[in-house]
Amino acid sequence: MLNQLTERIGQLPQDWHQAGSLSNTVLAAIVRHCAKLSPLTYSVETGCGKSTLLLSHLSDHHIVFALGDPKSDDSHVKVLSSPLLNTHAVEWVYGPTQRTLPAYHFAERIQFALIDGPHGYPFPQMEYWVLYPHLTEGALLIVDDIHIPTIYELFLFLKDDAMFSLIDVVGTTAFFVRAATPLFDPLADGWWLQGYNTKRNLILDWSVDLRPSISHQLRHQLRRHIPTPLKRIARRLLAGNRARNTSRQS
Repeated sequence: MLNQLTERIGQLPQDWHQAGSLSNTVLAAIVRHCAKLSPLTYSVETGCGKSTLLLSHLSDHHIVFALGDPKSDDSHVKVLSSPLLNTHAVEWVYGPTQRTLPAYHFAERIQFALIDGPHGYPFPQMEYWVLYPHLTEGALLIVDDIHIPTIYELFLFLKDDAMFSLIDVVGTTAFFVRAATPLFDPLADGWWLQGYNTKRNLILDWSVDLRPSISHQLRHQLRRHIPTPLKRIARRLLAGNRARNTSRQS
């Protein structure tokens, strides 16, 4: 029955909702890895879609943090209207996860967490910070869309962190398992203890080019269209700034 369900979910179009959907290979990987968690009694995901349909049958209690605004995100509307959803297993929490996730009280330890909510920096990192203290040993943590540079940084951090073991990467979706390593205090510091930092050299070269990232050719074209009086004023301002910086350094 589970194979049939996964196949039916996979037959839904890739653009089933506006935000895009997990691939069939990722859905199959979720089924495969969740089999090791049986029984799966308490799970969480940020965002919703095909994964919600699947997890509503894999988990006894699946909490979904969804935006809930049909004007900007129709995913929860599509999920709610699908006959493939097991409504009895799903708890909906509506609103931006930047607000709803930190305010939510988790009644049990989390066995499964999928981070796939807002993708702008630092929101996936924020979701991770809220969720990781609640993950039980052996819990599955999935991070989607690791091809996005800032989310890839989160992926690299987790890959080097002692609390997690990377067990699979399917397309742009990474699968981690919570190790037996003690919890890193979410209210402390200890950056020097984290693998992502200990495995890399300190950043000691601060010779950063602060000029606008614009090509020399384009700068030249812009100069041609700037009136001469404005150029003179700009040169005076730059000269004054250089003089002040020189006096401060001396």
